[in-house]
Amino acid sequence: MEELIRALLKADVTVMARANGNVNFGSHPQGTPWPGVVLYTVGDAGSYTLQGSSGLSKARVQANCIAPSYSAAKQLSRAVRDALSGHASAGLQGVFHVGTRDGREGGTNEATRPHLVSLDFIVTYNN
Repeated sequence: MEELIRALLKADVTVMARANGNVNFGSHPQGTPWPGVVLYTVGDAGSYTLQGSSGLSKARVQANCIAPSYSAAKQLSRAVRDALSGHASAGLQGVFHVGTRDGREGGTNEATRPHLVSLDFIVTYNN
């Protein structure tokens, strides 16, 4: 599922332009400047019937859209949401946006702390 979500974002021209090509699961490459999208699987569980596994799983994926300015982070988040929300294809039964949060990344120098818009998606996928 992670590979499919990342591939969807990397195939989207607007996301890639706004993220400067940086879309990664788990971390942003050290020394690479922002902007970028860092994806995390926040939760993941299989689905079951009385006969056993249904063959589907449901995950919550967080997409952190990080950029030097709030405006750039917000524009990147809108591109990510447009690329993912409502998507269904082979392997992905459905991707749905369920929440957004704004903030700043941690750091010791207020002037250099990047801005963050975090999106949550529920993903139903074939396991």
